[in-house]
Amino acid sequence: LWDDIDYNNLTKEGNTEFANGKKPIKLIQRMLSLATSKDDLVVDFFAGSGSTAHAVMQQNAEDGGDRKFILVQIPEQCDEQSDARKSGLNTIADISKERIRRAGKQVLDGGCHKDWDRDVGFRVLKIDTSNMKEVFYTPDAVSQDLLSDQINNIREDRTSEDLLFQVLLDWGVDLALPITQETIAGKTVYFVDGNALAACFEEGVSEDFVKLLAQREPLRVVFRDAGFASDSVKINVEQIFKLMSPSTEVKCI
Repeated sequence: LWDDIDYNNLTKEGNTEFANGKKPIKLIQRMLSLATSKDDLVVDFFAGSGSTAHAVMQQNAEDGGDRKFILVQIPEQCDEQSDARKSGLNTIADISKERIRRAGKQVLDGGCHKDWDRDVGFRVLKIDTSNMKEVFYTPDAVSQDLLSDQINNIREDRTSEDLLFQVLLDWGVDLALPITQETIAGKTVYFVDGNALAACFEEGVSEDFVKLLAQREPLRVVFRDAGFASDSVKINVEQIFKLMSPSTEVKCI
């Protein structure tokens, strides 16, 4: 019987206005200390106000661990009259995100284990439809007036970041890896985990640009299928990498 954990004043934990469903940080920390190793992944499918994330960061700060967390929360609307809604937090997911931001700062301001890397960062991903356009026609039903719509197979409202995370999922790359953004020959290029993956989704990709990117020798590289300046550039991309960076895996979407 864990009767030494205080269940009172839970609404104050995390410094966010959320009256219901908050779980004691000390309770979750005790479960983490008993059931996890220092480098485990903790999953909470009902995130609520983000108590689990708060507890994971606090436990890492206390024992020098490197636990990571995945929280899942639907964007359920807050009551119109709630304090959360009045403070600009419209959904339960909004409360989760704000709680984690504030909790991270609070943990950093407290005492930290000498071996802890002080990482309180997190990423927010939302489920959406595919980045690719749906194909409604069989090949023999595509008329000439429909061909122009087949040139670009990516939905118009999708950003480069949308495409990047699709590629990470397709290749099974950890979504928590560090991502940097660089400009090479006027084109925006994303590098994931240093040189593990390079991605450019801009248009007008030339052979000169491809050669500059190949000099970086990434393990994987991905382009937009309709992003090449000409058909000849698209055809020569794999040959350029075979000559300059033969270990690079090349992909187009």
